[in-house]
Parts: sequence; structure tokens; C-alpha cells
Amino acid sequence: MRRTTNVQVSKSKWQVSRIKEGGKRSGTILLVLMTIALVSASAHAQPGRYSTENKKAIKLYEEARACMPMRDKACIEEKLKKSAEADPDFMEARLLLGEFFESEQRLPEAEKEYQWAMDKNPMFFPNARFHLAEVQFAQGKYDAAESNYRAFLDLREAAPTLQGRAQLGLESCAFARQATASPWPFDPKNLGTGVNGSGPEYYPCITADDQTIMFTRVIQAENGPQEDFYVSRRGADGAWGNATRVPIINTPLNEGAGTLSPDGRFLIFTACEYMGDYGPGRKGMGSCDLFISRRIGEKWTAPQNLGAPVNSRNWESQPSLGSDGRTLYFIRGLNTAEGTRVQDIYTSTLQDDGSWSKPERLPDAVNSTSVEESVQIHPDGSTLYFSSNGHPGMGGLDIFVSRKQPDGSWTKAANLGYPINTSGDENSLLVNAVGDIAYFGSDRKGGHGDLDLYSFTLPGPLRPNAVSYIRGKVTDKTSSAPVEADVELYDLATGKLVTGAYSDPKTGEFLVCLPAGKDYALNASAEGYLFFSENYSIAKEGSATKPIELPVPLSPLGTGQTIALRNIFFNTASAALLPASNAELLKLQRLLETNLTLKVEVGGHTDNAGDDASNQKLSDARANAVRDHLIAAGIEAARITAKGYGETKPVADNTTEQGRAQNRRTEITVL
Repeated sequence: MRRTTNVQVSKSKWQVSRIKEGGKRSGTILLVLMTIALVSASAHAQPGRYSTENKKAIKLYEEARACMPMRDKACIEEKLKKSAEADPDFMEARLLLGEFFESEQRLPEAEKEYQWAMDKNPMFFPNARFHLAEVQFAQGKYDAAESNYRAFLDLREAAPTLQGRAQLGLESCAFARQATASPWPFDPKNLGTGVNGSGPEYYPCITADDQTIMFTRVIQAENGPQEDFYVSRRGADGAWGNATRVPIINTPLNEGAGTLSPDGRFLIFTACEYMGDYGPGRKGMGSCDLFISRRIGEKWTAPQNLGAPVNSRNWESQPSLGSDGRTLYFIRGLNTAEGTRVQDIYTSTLQDDGSWSKPERLPDAVNSTSVEESVQIHPDGSTLYFSSNGHPGMGGLDIFVSRKQPDGSWTKAANLGYPINTSGDENSLLVNAVGDIAYFGSDRKGGHGDLDLYSFTLPGPLRPNAVSYIRGKVTDKTSSAPVEADVELYDLATGKLVTGAYSDPKTGEFLVCLPAGKDYALNASAEGYLFFSENYSIAKEGSATKPIELPVPLSPLGTGQTIALRNIFFNTASAALLPASNAELLKLQRLLETNLTLKVEVGGHTDNAGDDASNQKLSDARANAVRDHLIAAGIEAARITAKGYGETKPVADNTTEQGRAQNRRTEITVL
């Protein structure tokens, strides 16, 4: 799960990450002079003079600095080494050589140079103490690193900009010692040749049923390496099938870092600097933007820019769509006034009018003052996985988890521990809907080439909340033809909308993912039809591995058509409507408001418990309660009649509780 550099520095600016075994970051030579050399020279040498009088050493040192803008690593290393050979006590050359080795992740060599400088003259450049602690920490030398972090913090000369990082280093030393002493079981499995090829594969996203995986792959195109989306489907034997390139979405430019809705029918992804004619909606607003596409049947629609306020002139990337289909998490990168870059996790919600709310930065329990990336909101809607280098960890980017509380707050970011996290960079983690399997990219030994996708069993304490899902098919009740419908599920306890989906117009299929342990009301509606109504207890009727399978027949609007309102609830032996009925009543109200010529009868029905007269009276009262509610909401009274049928029209056997529950119902009949 290790990250090094961007696959395409010039194109793929959303930082689609290459993940390296061993945690080695590819060296990047700065276009400006390295910090140590600049500060030490300006602070401790007179203009035009260094810590040496050796002209050869000075000449070679300056030649090394001249190689930096060209990123000529061989030149830099050769000149600095020769400069240090000309005068072994030349502090600037030794310090700059140490930083060169650090940037190249040649940590033992960097440590040697920094340690020499500390032994020779620790006050020549006090910040070198911090760098020494950093390279020691990256090598797992926690005791030595802790000692040097403390020594650095004790210095009055310590750079204020590094003090916070040094304090984080101290906390990370303590955490890393504890984590390595108590490792999690960790046995990654390669996803196989159906998914993994000779090039890099990374940033997986997966459907709630764990049957379809989409990921980013680097291919060799006419104009060089290019990132595209590929998709693979799991076979009956559990193996992943041969991945295929996703049409319409992919262009001659780079696409990647996508997120799928639980049913796999909506894709939000990252693209950068769309300047050519690659279809409507492909123009960007900033350096990188988020785009959306919908799959209808097996074809994707032309992607559209999500627009403001989600996208801006800044850098937006690495989206994660909640299972409600309305809550979006993503990374936004900002350049600060001090010249540093901050990447934080933001969230935005799709509103009833189809627009996105103003993005809000997640609180400091999640976001640090450094870099956050690779965010995933699990389908449970409350467990957030992400990578950060700003919380105590093993070094570099570590993977963390935070959980949203009922009051909307977030728990303090918790490190996933060792060896899931190491001294290298970890990101690109995806946890499946069941919550027991995590997917990630790695170029560890034994793969099929470069970065491969792997899976591993997630330890119990790190898992999200249990979820289930409902898979259904919406059809015309008369013709059995598929129908595109708006499917909504409400939490019966709160009346709040939990999730929604659109059934596929080609197949009528839909899938919605739901946290387990709750009762839900389902409504499916489409223009020209009466809506469908049902309720479920996810805790009893389904699990993530065995979902609820649901046929949803919609009755066309027409005289004599009847539907049962399964989400109208009353107190026992009472006609008082319960608050859990509100969502269904609103749906009925909107049906009547949309179809102004529609007249209906509200029918009340009971089971056979009690005497006939009492049941007749109760059914009359309940039917009228619904009618009165609709009239109070503004529906013309002449359009609604109410009639109680008592126990005279059972639809199930009254000898069982399940049958009696079916018979206790409210119905709507088109007049």
C-alpha cells in the first residue's frame, strides 16, 4: 500500500499514487536551492564565504547547486561527494549531501551525514537535528529518533515551522513502538490476472454486492503513459474476470480516482485540465475537477462537470460517494499564503433541487495541518477511512479511521496500526460493504507487474458497522416491462430519508445499501404509476452476504387500480397516525398534487382479532384519519373518499401473526 510519485507528473495532477513496497519515495530534486544549504549559508557565513576556505571544495559545491534546476541527480551527487572529499569538514557540502540522500530515500547515508554534522557542530545548522530524527524514525530507530526530536525541541534556535512536526514525531515514536509490538494479522491476496496486468493498477472502487470492481490502470498510449478506467466482474467461482476498458468515460487524457454508487450505476471521478473537445461537460474549472456519469444498461453517459460549489479554481480529487447517493466526500488542495500545500477532506450534500451544498471541511479530529488524501466513506454512512501524514503514525502517509457520531461529530482519527501501516506511504484503501475485506494497491514481490490490486481480511476492531442491501427490479404490473423509478428508503424510527436510487430504465434493476439493525420504509414511484410501498427490518430479513431480493411491480394509473400503503402506521386499536407514517403520507400527497384529476378511495382493513363491529368501526376511523390528513395538507376533499372494510377483505391467512399483519392495512384505490 505504499505510495511514491505520481504516475504522470505532467498530466495526472490529482496524485493518483504509485504505491511502493518498502516505503521508498522516489527522489524529487527541488527547482530551488535546498533548505539546509540556503539557511546555513545565509545564517553562518559572511557574504561570498562558506565554512571552508578550500577553493576546490567551494567550486564543486557551487557546481552541484547549479545542477539542481536541471534535476541532474548524478551531477548533484558527484559534485557534492567530491566537494566533501576536497574538505571533509565542509559543513554546507555535508549537510546538502545529507538532504540529497534523504530526498532519494537513501536513509542510512542521509543519517550518516546528519549525524556527522551534529557531532561536528550541532549549532551550525540546528534544524539538521530535526532531519536526523526524521530519517531515524523512517528506519524504525524509534529510541534514537525520540532523543533527537526532544533535543531539537529544547533548542531556542529550532525553526518554529518544524516544532509542530517534531512534536508529532515524538508522538509517532510512542505509537510506532506500541504498534510494532502488537501487530495485526496481515496476509494480502493478489486479485489475479483478470484484474492485474503488467502495468500499474490502483484506486479500486467496488459495488455493494462485491461483484464489480472498477479501478485505474496505466496503459501505454500513442502519446505516452495514460490513466484509464477498467472494470472486472466476479465469476461464479469467486475469481475476477478479465478487466475491460470503460468506454465513453475514457479519453486520450487521464481519468482516475473514481467512486461508484453502491449499485454501480453512478461514477464520480477526477479529471484534470480538460482543454480539448472530449464531449459536452468535459471542460474543467480548476487544476483538477470532479465529473459524474450514469450507467444505463451497459452504457455510460457523457461525463458532466459537477460544477460549483464542489469544483473550484483549486484542486478537487479522490471522491467518495456515500451509500445514500447524496453525500460526497472528496479532497481539496489549497496553497497557503506561506507557500505550503494543504490537502483536506471536504463534504457536500446533494439537495432536493439537484444542486450540491457548499462544501464543508471536516473537523480537526479528522483533518490535520498537513496532507489528507484517499478518502472512503463506507456504505454504513459513518465510518471514514483516509490517509494522512498529520496524525501520529508509522511514518509517511498512514491509513486512519474516524467514525461519525449520532450528533454529527467525528471521533479522533485512529491509526489502523502495523503492518497495515509501515514506515512508507499507505493509501488507496477500500473496504467492502460487508466490512470484512479491504482492497489496496501494492507492488510487493510476487505480483504480476508494477502495482497490483490486493485484498486482505480486515481485523475486527477496524471494521465498519454491519450493512445489508436490497436488490430489486421495478416493472410495470400489467406488462412486466422494466420501469425507471425513483426508489427511496426511510428510517422508520426517525422518518428521515436514508438512501435513494434510480432503477435502470433498460432493466428495471436497482440496489440500495443500508445499515443493519434498523427498520426501513421503501417507496418506489414513477410518472404514470401508483407508487409501491413496503417495509423491512434489516436486522431480521437480510445480511450483506444474503441480501433482500425484492420485486417491485408498479400499477399504472387507472380506474380500479389498488395499492397497499405498507408504511401507514397506527397505535394498537387506535386511529391515531404514528410519526413513522409521515413519509408515506407525503408520497401520497405528492401523487395527488401531481395528478390533478385523480380521485381515490382510502380503504381501511383489519385482521379478525376482536368482534366484527369493533373492527368495522376501527377501519372506518383509520381510513378517515388518512383522508383528514390529506385534506389538511391541501388536497381537495371531493377527490378523496374513505371507507372501512373491517375484516371482510383479507389478503392473507389470519391464523398466523404474519398473515394478520398483512391484513391490517390501508389501501388506495383509483376511482
